[in-house]
Amino acid sequence: MSRATSYLAAVVLGLSTLSSAAAANPQEAPGSAIHFDAAQRVFRIDAGKITYAFGVNGDGALQTLYWGSRLAADDLLGPASVPKERSSFDPVGSNTPQEYAGWGGAITVMPDLKLHFADGNRDLVLRYDSYRIENGSLHITLQDRAAKVTVGLRYVVDAATGILGRSARIENHASQALTIDRAAAASWNLPSATDYSLRYLTGTWASEWHLRTRPLTPGATELESRRGSTGDENNSWFAIERGGEWNESRGRVWFGALAWSGSWSIHIDQDVLNQVRVTGGFNPFDFSYPLEPGQSLQTPVFYAGYTDEGIGEASRLLHQFERSSILPARPQLKLRPVLYNSWEATEFKVNEAGQQRLAEKAAALGVERFVVDDGWFGARNSDHAGLGDWVVNREKFPNGLKPLIDKVHGLGMSFGLWVEPEMVNPDSDLYRQHPDWVLHFEGRQRSPARHQLVLNLAREDVSAHVFEVLDQLLSQNDIQFLKWDYNRNWSEPGWPQLAPEQQQKVYVAYVHHLYDILRRLRERHPGVEIESCSGGGARVDLGIMGLTDEVWPSDNTDPSDRLSIQDGFSYAYAPAVMMSWVTGSPNWVNRRSSSLDFRFLSSMQGGLGIGANILEWTPAEDASARAYIAAYKGIRATVQSGRLYRLLSPQERAPQSATESVQADGSQAVLFAFLRQGQEAQAYPTLYLQGLDSAARYRQRLIHGKAAVGTPEMASGAYWMHHGIDLSLQGDLDAAAVVFDRVGSSTSTSTTSTSTSRDR
Repeated sequence: MSRATSYLAAVVLGLSTLSSAAAANPQEAPGSAIHFDAAQRVFRIDAGKITYAFGVNGDGALQTLYWGSRLAADDLLGPASVPKERSSFDPVGSNTPQEYAGWGGAITVMPDLKLHFADGNRDLVLRYDSYRIENGSLHITLQDRAAKVTVGLRYVVDAATGILGRSARIENHASQALTIDRAAAASWNLPSATDYSLRYLTGTWASEWHLRTRPLTPGATELESRRGSTGDENNSWFAIERGGEWNESRGRVWFGALAWSGSWSIHIDQDVLNQVRVTGGFNPFDFSYPLEPGQSLQTPVFYAGYTDEGIGEASRLLHQFERSSILPARPQLKLRPVLYNSWEATEFKVNEAGQQRLAEKAAALGVERFVVDDGWFGARNSDHAGLGDWVVNREKFPNGLKPLIDKVHGLGMSFGLWVEPEMVNPDSDLYRQHPDWVLHFEGRQRSPARHQLVLNLAREDVSAHVFEVLDQLLSQNDIQFLKWDYNRNWSEPGWPQLAPEQQQKVYVAYVHHLYDILRRLRERHPGVEIESCSGGGARVDLGIMGLTDEVWPSDNTDPSDRLSIQDGFSYAYAPAVMMSWVTGSPNWVNRRSSSLDFRFLSSMQGGLGIGANILEWTPAEDASARAYIAAYKGIRATVQSGRLYRLLSPQERAPQSATESVQADGSQAVLFAFLRQGQEAQAYPTLYLQGLDSAARYRQRLIHGKAAVGTPEMASGAYWMHHGIDLSLQGDLDAAAVVFDRVGSSTSTSTTSTSTSRDR
């Protein structure tokens, strides 16, 4: 097993070393949420507010029995009974909701595993063999005895949220080679019904994270990326709701996300019996993974959960799970520092003196992290050259980076750099020395995008080089942060150094090595934090999030567009990782002008950053920025780690948007309200807060905006949730932000309509 493959199995997938004592005695772990009823041959998992159960049916198949709200401990869920054959066209194998199905026998549904042997056999029938419960995980072995193929299924569950993680390990124990044509991590089976709706996220560069909803009907829906990375055309998240009454706070919702940063597929199928099956894993397009005798392939993890409290609660459960179980600094996450990035101010024209001036201004505003973007290395004066040559440009920084880094640290800020280590410009020393290091087919064209090609990280020598240059960069410079970019899709995904039948392993090996590089850098440099960026949000998933501290949702920093982008992002991913910048006006994307107030409040809903040319700001703008940054530091724990409630949706270009974040202990809530476009002198809707302590009293204070005359300064949580608050938002691109602090049992009823307007 290679170092990268071992890492994927042991860390990204959450696999732990199994104890030999536990293996010898496969009983329930003490206090485990996982139980096996030997009489009924039923496995049951209870955690959070859910129960998940499956059993071994009379044919030996592993069959889903129940997934939903938590049941009583003595409720019977088995045994699993083999469905009756509906007709000769609808055989039992296709109607059985299997946990993990091989393509073999009488099956017509999308299988989890499809393969072929060297002798031409393509039939694979997986049947239950054994189980063990170790270290809080359930391990089940399926096998086709005749074919001598085993599949090890692993189930883990988060006790607090009830979110399950499932993965598979495929092993070839035959005497001949086999080739995997399709491999899923898991399938999730939902009850038979005709009233399901699917939600998913789609988009493109500068227009990511659009929430889409469609009814599920008989047939298939495919969410996927064929791009070599996660992609933003679809994100690897889904939610399925039952019935017509669901909303943010009501309705049954099954949801999930795939932890994989390469090409992926989530296949949603409703069969002739109206059963819904969600199968996710490696994208089978152009996929082929040979296994010699004794070799194996580990899939990613497919995470999923359930709630009967609406899509809003589904998001909050995912956010909690990501903070506690996915992010590398878990469970004690650091608050994201206020960041300044120099790109908009200088683009490629970076130099020591100019960056020092920006650093001085940023520090004076209260910024905590200073990041030099593209242009600091090699012959990098445009995007045409220099990628791959990760050495400091001595014309721009004659004494290296140390004087600038020392300056930044002396100003009380941490220091960061932009890198794009997976790419290379043809006009670079690296490419001239190693033209064979990129993805390519021999004798065919090499298609550049953004004047760059993709290094083949699947190669051991290439991945070793990338690690070494980054390790050297971090070892020689006192750097605390890397903005890790990735600015194009794959093309010509050849690996000519391997035999033709082995080359399509590139889709798996590349991601394994990417994860390994990130892991090793974090081990060697534990103080360095990393942001995942891919031309915006094209590589955001639970796999890359397990190795990075924050993500960049979109290159689009227009504050109005960002309301929709950030809203869509929040369905799947936590505000704790979402970076959002205040940039210049008019914005470069739409040439839309907006006030500094609107730009700051839009960005304060996640990790706050500034990307504007702050040297051009007026003294009044400087004062406003300092006030907003100071205010943000007082609320960022609530914004980044609180429970998020979406009060008004900005989707489909809706004119209004409102979010509320509530501290886990209910001590503080932060309300953001936005009016993109005023219409016909209509009043802004009354906002009803959620998640407060009804009996406690909360004092409201305005960061910006105006509350209606008569609004109490202090009232009960019940008042703010049921009476609500009215804000005076008018015209176009207006905004307000209100903080609610719990103050105990005081009964003060003084009123306020104070405006804290800045930079109007």
